[in-house]
Amino acid sequence: MKRFRRRVGRRSGGRACRLLTVAVALAGSVLLGTTTGAAQPPGYLPPEVPTEWAPPQPDHLGAVLYMKDHPAAVPWGANDFGCVPDAAHPRPVILAHGTDASAYTDWSAIGPRLVDAGFCVFALNYGGKPGATSFGTEDIVLSAHQLAGFVSEVRTATGADRVDLVGFSQGANVTRYYINKLGGAPAVGTWVGLASPSYGGVMYGLVPVAQQIPGALALAEKVISVAAVQQAQGSPFMLALNAGGDTVPGVRYVTIGSRVDEMIQPSDNMALRGPGAENILIQDRCPADLTGHFHMVYDPFVAQLLLEALDPQQAPSPVCLPVALGTGIPQVVIGGNI
Repeated sequence: MKRFRRRVGRRSGGRACRLLTVAVALAGSVLLGTTTGAAQPPGYLPPEVPTEWAPPQPDHLGAVLYMKDHPAAVPWGANDFGCVPDAAHPRPVILAHGTDASAYTDWSAIGPRLVDAGFCVFALNYGGKPGATSFGTEDIVLSAHQLAGFVSEVRTATGADRVDLVGFSQGANVTRYYINKLGGAPAVGTWVGLASPSYGGVMYGLVPVAQQIPGALALAEKVISVAAVQQAQGSPFMLALNAGGDTVPGVRYVTIGSRVDEMIQPSDNMALRGPGAENILIQDRCPADLTGHFHMVYDPFVAQLLLEALDPQQAPSPVCLPVALGTGIPQVVIGGNI
């Protein structure tokens, strides 16, 4: 049986009942054969599933500061394993964070909005070392296997045949690897990638230079992280992810990106080129919104575009408001150094 490491904190009533539901769900996933068919690779560690509901934050820095005292924080309303999807929102939504982040630091604002809209919402902390407080740094293939087990758990707990997956930055690659390479397509209805590194980034031209210097990428793995280097344009991981096509049948794919993304250039690298993919650029819908990579998950317009992608029949039309170029960068820089 897969065992998920849970950081349990104080939250609203019924926690014991919900944890019992999780235990039953895990047992059921084995008995009913709902776990992923892909064998766990060497080096696999279970993900952490945070359970302490925490308030929305205005930006990445606010979430980082909150997590210093509440390491088990998860967006308010998320990871309620007693949640039962309704007819209007039959598929639970699973959120996957980006590099060197967590379920809370990337989803503290969007998670509660999805809960308020009527979705059952779940989020895991993947790609971390034991005892880590920041995640999404380790081998993306291992992270995709962590996601696979979590998807099975959520489906069993909620009774849903399929889930919708939303990944921010690295989370888009993790979720798409699960769908395309680990056989996850039958379990997924809609996939949404926010600032998706679909074809990797060049980091203002630094990546092509580093790829020509012997030992440079190995050094970058130690200084930055394995996962960050894997997402460089032309890396073995990116080539493997896109081999055989960007998409697979049966899943609806949507990317939401920005022409002024600070991490993924050219911006065309965010778009999926396979059949059935819809690619949205923020500035095509709202020219005054110059949100880039780092503000993506705290931009209200992006949250509205996401709701539209997940619930096109009922979501209200997004409201366009100006956002200054570079918004969110100082908060991310400070948050990464405290």
